[in-house]
Amino acid sequence: MENKTIARTLRLLSQLMELHEENPFKIKSIANAYFKVDKLPFALKDKPIAEIDKIDGIGKGLASKIIELLETGQLKELNEIVQQTPEGVVEMLGIKGIGPKKILIIWRDLGIETIGELYYACNENRLIEAKGFGLKTQEEIKNAIEFKLAANGRFLYAQVEGFAQTLFTQLSEWLGKTDKDSLLGFAGQYRRACEIIDELEIVIGADHIEAVKLNLPAFEPLTLIETENAFICTTEAGFRIKIHVVEKAVFYLQWFKLTGNAEHVAKVLALAGEGPFANEEEIYSKAGLSFILPELREDFDEIELAKTNRLPTLIRYEDLKGSLHNHSTWSDGVHTLEQMALYCKDNLNLQYLGICDHSKTAVYAKGLNEQRVFAQHQEIDELNKKLAPFKIFKGIESDILSDGSLDYSDDILKTFDFVVASVHSNLRMDEAKATARLLKAIENPYTTILGHPTGRLLLSRAGYPIDYKKIIDACAANKVVIEINANPLRLDLDWRWHRYALEKGVLLSVNPDAHRTEGFHDMHYGMLVARKGGLSADKCLNAFTLEEITAYFDSKKG
Repeated sequence: MENKTIARTLRLLSQLMELHEENPFKIKSIANAYFKVDKLPFALKDKPIAEIDKIDGIGKGLASKIIELLETGQLKELNEIVQQTPEGVVEMLGIKGIGPKKILIIWRDLGIETIGELYYACNENRLIEAKGFGLKTQEEIKNAIEFKLAANGRFLYAQVEGFAQTLFTQLSEWLGKTDKDSLLGFAGQYRRACEIIDELEIVIGADHIEAVKLNLPAFEPLTLIETENAFICTTEAGFRIKIHVVEKAVFYLQWFKLTGNAEHVAKVLALAGEGPFANEEEIYSKAGLSFILPELREDFDEIELAKTNRLPTLIRYEDLKGSLHNHSTWSDGVHTLEQMALYCKDNLNLQYLGICDHSKTAVYAKGLNEQRVFAQHQEIDELNKKLAPFKIFKGIESDILSDGSLDYSDDILKTFDFVVASVHSNLRMDEAKATARLLKAIENPYTTILGHPTGRLLLSRAGYPIDYKKIIDACAANKVVIEINANPLRLDLDWRWHRYALEKGVLLSVNPDAHRTEGFHDMHYGMLVARKGGLSADKCLNAFTLEEITAYFDSKKG
C-alpha cells in the first residue's frame, strides 16, 4: 500500500470520527498523522514494521493502524465507523469546501443523507437557514456538487442547454464563413429533449464537405479530433461533443437517423426507404405516417398513433395560464408572496399563482403551523383585492406521513383551495409500503395534486419504488391530478408514465416548485418532458383559464 493511500485512509478516519463527535484529541492525532504520512520521503511499505512507531509524529497507537493497513489492506476501526454512517454522508466528505462540522449539521439538523438531496436543498435555499451557513457558502457547495456530478460524464438537460445554444450559434457563424449554404441541426438526446444528456450531437450538411472537415479541428472554442464517423471532443467539464459532417444531399436522412432512438429510426425507414428526402416531413410522408416531432421519437407508441393520425397536439409554453406549487418566505422561499405573485402577473403574464408553502411537519423548511396558515390566508385575501383580476390560490404542500395520512386535520385542510400532497421523509420504504402510503394519501378527499410522486433526484437518487399503475389508477378513481415537477433535478412524474396516466383520464400539472422568482422558469423544463410524454393543453391543469381552474377547485370541494 502506497503512502498516499495510507494517508487518505487516516484522513477519512479522522473526518468520520469528527462527524461522530468522538474524542477531539484522538481526532487531532490521527489528522496530524495524515499530514505526516503524506509528506514522508520514504515508502512505509519498505520500512521494517518494528521501526514504524519510531517515526517522528507516529506513536504506538497510530503505528498499529498503519501496520494493520499494510498487512491487511483495511482498517477495522474505519470499517466499523463507516457502517454507522449513511453512504451518501461519507460521500459528502469528498465535496470541496465542506468539512465534517458542516456535514454534521447537514446530516443531523437538516436530515440530508445524500449529495443529491444536498444539491436540491441548495436549490431550495434551505442551507442558509442552518447555523454556520450563508448564501455564499450555499453557492460554493452547489458549484462543488455540480463539478462532482459532471465527473461522471452525464448531465441534466438544464445544465447543458445554455452551453449547447451558445455553441450552436458559434458553429452557425463559423459555417457562414466556411460553407455559407450549409445545413445545421442538433441531433440525439438533446434534440429529443431527454432529461439526461450523455453527449451533444450536431449534424452539418455541407456543400463543400472537405473544406468543412479540414477546418473543423481548428474550430474555436473546441479542439475537435476527427474519427471514422465524426469529430469529437470532451470539454473541461467532462461534456462529450460529437459533430457529424455529411453531404448536403443526405442531410435530412442522416439528421433523422441521428435524432430518433435506434428502434424508432429502423421502423420508420422500413416503411419509407432510404430516400433521397427533401426534408424530414417527407420521410414520414413516404412511410405513410403523420409527422412525428423529435421529442416523441422514442419507440413508445408514437408510430402506431402516427399511422392512424392520432398523435396528440403537444402542449406549448404559451398554453400555460398559471403556476401551481410554489413557495414564499412564509416557508423556505426567497421572495415574498407578493413578489412571487407580481412576477407571475407582470413578467410572465399569467392569470393566477398557486402558493404551496410547506406544512407543519417540514420544520426544516419553516413549515406553517395552523396559526400561520390562518395568517397567510389573511395576507392572500388582501393581495387578491389589490391584484385583481389576478388571483392567488390558497394551497399547501402537505407532507404525506409514513402511514399515508396528511399532516393537518380535515378542519384545516378544507380551508385551502387545493392541496399538493408530497413525500419528504422516510424515503427508504419498499415498493409495497411506499405504494400503500401514496394510495392512502390519494384517497384523502382533500388531496388535489400528488406532488413529485417518486421523490427522485436525477443523477443522484432513484426515488422510492412504487407500483406506477396502481398509483395512476387510484388517481383516476379519486380525481387526483399528478404533478410533473418541473425542477430539472426532479422532472417527476417520469415522462414514460404520462401516456398511461392520460389514457386513464388523469390530469397532469406542470409545476415549477419555485422557491424564488427565477424558479418559475423551470416550467420550461417541465414542458419539455410533458411534451415527451404526449401531454396536450386540455389535459394540463395549469393550462386551464382562471375561470376554469376556479370551477375545478370548487368542484373538488363540493
